Amino acid sequence: MKTNMDTAYPVPPMHLLEYFQVSSPIPVENTSIASIWRVIQKSGEYAALKKYHDIKMGNERFGFVLLKEWSGRSAAKMLGETSGAVLIEWLEGPSLGDLVRDGEDEEASEILVEVANNLHQKKYTFSKKFPNLNDWYSALLNFNIPSFWPETFRKDMNQCKSLAIELLESQEDKVFLHGDLHQDNIRLGTRGYCAFDAKGIYGERAYELANAFRNPKGGEKIVRDPVRIARLANMFSNKFRVDESRLLKWASTKCALSIVWRSKTQDNIDPESDLLRLLLKAV
Repeated sequence: MKTNMDTAYPVPPMHLLEYFQVSSPIPVENTSIASIWRVIQKSGEYAALKKYHDIKMGNERFGFVLLKEWSGRSAAKMLGETSGAVLIEWLEGPSLGDLVRDGEDEEASEILVEVANNLHQKKYTFSKKFPNLNDWYSALLNFNIPSFWPETFRKDMNQCKSLAIELLESQEDKVFLHGDLHQDNIRLGTRGYCAFDAKGIYGERAYELANAFRNPKGGEKIVRDPVRIARLANMFSNKFRVDESRLLKWASTKCALSIVWRSKTQDNIDPESDLLRLLLKAV
């Protein structure tokens, strides 16, 4: 994880440092939902302190339930938790996204599938009711497509609505999912590559790799390569043991869902409209 030395970065509350018994906070990242610092534990080892702007932890609250259950198996270890904040194993990096940006997409894809398989070694039951894919996709199904969007783009979005209904009504092999497993959410640590920033949702297993087709950030050119889309679909299908057609449908509808989520903060045509068309062509 890269550190950010911006002097305007918020300082972690002293009570959190005392609660987790950590010191020397160094800014790492300030996102829309949380601030992250690298801190030093009493053992001398680094850890990541993550404090959420909303005490309910946004859409990552259930992800920590999964991280604890995974107990560090290809996932960042949970080191502590309190209201609105967590202490997590420090992952120095690089991320799989860094590998892709450095031209190692095939290697990164192989590692991604290996991590996914490790996370899915066992099936779990929880007393808490997790959000599910039906909950998430309601945003897409209820979305009013703007009339000023180009006709082709509107047709693609409507096709994704139909595909989403088809997928949701015929889900198979439903499990607890990381929910946002892509190249920039898997990073190298002392124990190997580990996933982090889990969302924690329940639904069809094939959805787990859907977001990898859209990532990583900074890899816009390779993400839009039809050869890469076909390669990922074939490799993910074979090594993650999911149906290739359903995987591509989930990838397409996830792209459309992300477009809907972003539509609240932008007035122009979404920059992934062309990627959505490419994914639909591959279905």
